[in-house]
Amino acid sequence: MSAPPPYYQNQQPNGYPQQQQQQHGYPQPPAPQRPQRPSALQRLLPIVVILAVFGGGAWYVWDYNTDPNGGKAKENAAQAAQAEENKKHDPNIGDCVKIRDPQGKPVPDIVGCDSGEAEYKMGQKLYGPDKKCGPEFAYGIQYSITRGTDYTLCFTKV
Repeated sequence: MSAPPPYYQNQQPNGYPQQQQQQHGYPQPPAPQRPQRPSALQRLLPIVVILAVFGGGAWYVWDYNTDPNGGKAKENAAQAAQAEENKKHDPNIGDCVKIRDPQGKPVPDIVGCDSGEAEYKMGQKLYGPDKKCGPEFAYGIQYSITRGTDYTLCFTKV
């Protein structure tokens, strides 16, 4: 015959650990715990952060687009000034120019044909890479900006 297993202090005769027992001998389930409700500040904080982020972004966009001294107005003014400056250096056929040579790159400045500054008169604009001015022209400037926009300006002496 085999001997019965020994009884331990934490076990009852049926082999289950001791638990607090109700009147009828069944174990009592643990009491349910209520979930902690967040405080008003804990509920309000994420809303404040989201409003601050979106409000700051909206203010930046509004200010950028409406500020007369900065943002988009400043950018548009800079672009308009650059376009106006470029017009001074992009002669059409018949315009008189004075040639400047900053850093070894000749730049035509449009001047009045009756002014004393006029050196050359534009006679032709040749589109395409490596175009050469004909013998009737005294001076030529080749521009190679990007593929497909290469051109040569041809000038006669005034």
